[in-house]
Amino acid sequence: MKNEEVIDRILQFHPDIPDYDGCDGYKSGNPSDECTGVVSALVPTVDVIRKTAELGCNLLVTHEPIYYQTPDYPEWKGEFENRVYDEKKALLERYGITVWRNHDHIHAHQPDLIFKGVVKYLGWEAYELKARREIPLYYAFEIPPVTVQELAELLMDRLGMNGIRFVGRPGDVIRRIAIVAHLYPQPGDEIREDGYYRDYSSQIMRQMEEEDCIDAVIPGEIIEWTLLSYIHDAVSLGKAKACFNIGHYNMEELGMRYAADWIKELLCEEVPVHYVQTEQYFTYMQRREMDKI
Repeated sequence: MKNEEVIDRILQFHPDIPDYDGCDGYKSGNPSDECTGVVSALVPTVDVIRKTAELGCNLLVTHEPIYYQTPDYPEWKGEFENRVYDEKKALLERYGITVWRNHDHIHAHQPDLIFKGVVKYLGWEAYELKARREIPLYYAFEIPPVTVQELAELLMDRLGMNGIRFVGRPGDVIRRIAIVAHLYPQPGDEIREDGYYRDYSSQIMRQMEEEDCIDAVIPGEIIEWTLLSYIHDAVSLGKAKACFNIGHYNMEELGMRYAADWIKELLCEEVPVHYVQTEQYFTYMQRREMDKI
């Protein structure tokens, strides 16, 4: 089976996106090479590339960009020399690895296959609530009661994190949790004709105030002056609210773990399929640890 035959099966599995002109596609390598194995990973980092080669695989299916620019061109488009790009490209060529990005297509699935994987591997499938209003990328759950600290520890364990930032009192008991999208300004955030300001953060805030009575949120990326500040003030006023700032990549990591499952089914074990976790970007240091240095 050639690399392009593997990708064709994936594209046939995904919903068609007519006249597609997005970021998905080949970023490196030769689609016509014989496939020796597939690795599913969130980000095509240097470490992931090395692990792909160690596994004897030459097709890397990833979700996030390869060469540090938002449009995710398959080559460096900066106006200056980028030696990190040069070395990374040379590494891919040395190992003969083909990289294919699957971002828009995997999110286009209903349900979204990234978030389906997150829910599956958090073990929350049986706890999902039906949202009472249409909010994009909003997944609400009623889990058995846990403390804020216990949920932080669970997230670190199941996401393979080496640290976590959260807002909330560690001992507060929570049970209704919402996984939500990125919390940053979006086009169309404005005062409407009825005089009310509406944005994505306000929609989540409403769920925490009056509808689902959400206790805690797990967002992707954040800004700090909207929902995060609301939760911080709520905690200061004695309310059992929390936010777990795990980050964009950690949020979606389990989606690519799940991708290895369904890619394996698509290929009927004709070639090996592996999941490789992206190494954590951050090292966490608390002040008491700094005082010892």
